[in-house]
Amino acid sequence: MKTNKIITLLLGVVLLGTACSDEFFDVKTTQRLTSEDAAQTMEADPSKLAGFVDAIYNLMVQYDLVSTSHDSFGYMAILHATDMMTEDIIMSKLSHFRFDYAHDNREWNYRRTNVIWTYMYSIVSGANNVLALTSAETTSPEIKAYRGQALALRGMAYYYLIQMYQHLYPVASSGELKGVPMYYAANEGKANVTSRGTVKGVLDQIEADLTAAVASLEGWTRANKNQVDYYVANGLLARYYLLTEQWSKAEAAAKIAQTQAPIMAAADTKKGFMSINENEVMWGYDHNTETTTIYASFFSHISNLTAGYAGLNYAPRLIDKRLYESIPASDIRKEWFQNPQGTLVVTENVDADATTWKLPYANLKFGSDGNFTQDYTYMRGSEMVLIEAEALARQNKGGDAATALKKLQDKRDPSWNKATVTVDDIWMLRRVELWGEGVSYFDLKRLNKGIDRTYSGSNHEGSNKVVVPAGDKRWVYKIPQGEIQENADISEEDNNE
Repeated sequence: MKTNKIITLLLGVVLLGTACSDEFFDVKTTQRLTSEDAAQTMEADPSKLAGFVDAIYNLMVQYDLVSTSHDSFGYMAILHATDMMTEDIIMSKLSHFRFDYAHDNREWNYRRTNVIWTYMYSIVSGANNVLALTSAETTSPEIKAYRGQALALRGMAYYYLIQMYQHLYPVASSGELKGVPMYYAANEGKANVTSRGTVKGVLDQIEADLTAAVASLEGWTRANKNQVDYYVANGLLARYYLLTEQWSKAEAAAKIAQTQAPIMAAADTKKGFMSINENEVMWGYDHNTETTTIYASFFSHISNLTAGYAGLNYAPRLIDKRLYESIPASDIRKEWFQNPQGTLVVTENVDADATTWKLPYANLKFGSDGNFTQDYTYMRGSEMVLIEAEALARQNKGGDAATALKKLQDKRDPSWNKATVTVDDIWMLRRVELWGEGVSYFDLKRLNKGIDRTYSGSNHEGSNKVVVPAGDKRWVYKIPQGEIQENADISEEDNNE
């Protein structure tokens, strides 16, 4: 596989899916270290691991890892690309992400699949580097915390890869389908799976990584919300258990995850979802003037209130009309979007040069701080409440699910008083609450739902008024060209529908 020079220098290993080397480079001492010596060095001075872990978090917001396009800016770009494939978000003018919106960006020789593959396997390789520099038998709380973060990030990367490159519905019978390659640290004693392997193999590894991460991170207090901690690891595990239909485990993990993330008040939701200092934000990235990627950024593309691609009318982002109409008038989330008349006035968190927030159905959820340093949110407490509620509903506990939802609904629609709820009720709330946060595509796939943008009165545009049924091949990305060319165990046959 191809290497990325910048991240290779930071991590000291070959990236993008290759196994960690038996030797490592200590940039402070310029000394070549064997695997065993390296682990001993880190045990003696755990602070040396900080740069290796931080490099992974920085990678997640890096622009231009494999592409010169402004729609390649890390983890949030991948989530936004998948969001654009759903029914919920509208691009009223076509610019970056237009092929994702058209469901025409999955082919093996297209840039999008290469970008996704490269970013996710770079996270895997960075995590493997940390694991190779540490020992699973360590008794150091600090080293355990670094290992826990690496395990959580690797598990998360595989969680996304297996969903994007395979159909998992129904998950209970998908185990022998083709998976994705899996790579391990040299000291884990496991053979790399350089073929596609199986779905079961990938899912088992995700669960192993995330459960080990939870155990390693328990009792550790992180320095900032850029880092994965015990509660975030439980949140990642809750997502995994929801995907794999382990309902009681999803419920338990989601309950733990949300304990430190009280649902934000109605007034706080009007602040533009751009600060990880909000109590409800569990995990994200704290951007500053040195890390911002300006126009090649999430807020540039999603926010009509920011003077970027959306706000300057290159490609405004609107909510689907039918979804908007499903939101009760009593629900404050209706004000996260412009009304059909375009008369809702915004007076804060809006850039003076932004104009498209006045368009009917325009997204008002994501704001502007005037200098493109808005933070990225990766996980919120609301999502954990919704996972808890769905897990309860799946266990035929509709009343308990409604009680769980009250924690969220009391802050969004105080008049909401359902005594029981269904899975579809919760799905609709997920679509609204988590709009634009990179969840919808994955919900459609695990729930085996399609999209229909052709309904009467649809506000989707022209040729993008498409129907994509559940299970359609367009929901699955093909293995990228570079992987086929450079991995002897992957061939064009692996992309057969």
